[in-house]
Amino acid sequence: MFLYLPIAELSVNVFVILGLGIGVGMLSGIFGVGGGFLMTPLLIFLGIPPAVAVGTEANQIVASSVSGVMAHWRRGNVDFKMGSVLLVGGVVGSTFGVWLFRLLKDLGQIDLVIMLSYVVFLGIIGFLMLVESIRAMQQARSPSRRRKLHQHNFLHGLPFKMRFRRSKLYISVLLPLLIGVFVGILSAIMGVGGGFVMVPAMIYLLGMPTAVVVGTSLFQIIFVTANATFLQATFNQTVDVVLAILLLIGAVIGAQLGTRVGSKLRGEQLRGLLALMVLAVCGKIVFDLLVTPEDLYILALGGGH
Repeated sequence: MFLYLPIAELSVNVFVILGLGIGVGMLSGIFGVGGGFLMTPLLIFLGIPPAVAVGTEANQIVASSVSGVMAHWRRGNVDFKMGSVLLVGGVVGSTFGVWLFRLLKDLGQIDLVIMLSYVVFLGIIGFLMLVESIRAMQQARSPSRRRKLHQHNFLHGLPFKMRFRRSKLYISVLLPLLIGVFVGILSAIMGVGGGFVMVPAMIYLLGMPTAVVVGTSLFQIIFVTANATFLQATFNQTVDVVLAILLLIGAVIGAQLGTRVGSKLRGEQLRGLLALMVLAVCGKIVFDLLVTPEDLYILALGGGH
């Protein structure tokens, strides 16, 4: 069964899109990520224009994140105070990001920037997370060598400290605020919730317990991606409503399933699985860029015509 997408200007198989929505929704519930880092490249692989994939995927992330947050909230795994601080930074960042998206689109460079952004961020984040998760699993087998997951550094000497009781932290409010701004920019440019950056940042920079990180990350992602979706639709006209609805249906179902699966896995195992998926997607994008150099050449010249 095929449907025509008016903004993307092509027909797609309904069941393939629903299946992608369910799969990525499960990732949202398991790992606390919006799943955009995987869904946006997959949509591009199916032939959806990168700019439309980015704008529409932000909409799908809202639904899967809402579904995931509800499940984690019932388990008491959401730090709303921390999430609110991250949210303020995220709204500022996503607003700026949409403006930057429009500028790059007008220059004819947005498709290339989207692809290269995925290669850089997914490669770095995936590698670092994989190394850390392997180290954590090795330490779990050798209790005598176990160290604290989180080490204090100069960032914890910053002013404007605030107490976050649910996360058992007393840190500068500037830290989560800056992380929120950065992730908000990524949300607008890459069509992601930013969870693949947010989750490790909350664990390693802020020192939050892994159990609280997932639900809190999803809470922040809801509002940041909603802001990005509204602005993308208003200023860039890159949100395909038909595609978004199909992804929404699958995402809500998948997020509930993912939350149940995630509660049965240990923290280091979750991070290891997420790292492998991030690296796999990065590898596919690099492969496409290298195997089809004529596409890269055309994109690079887009701004000159």
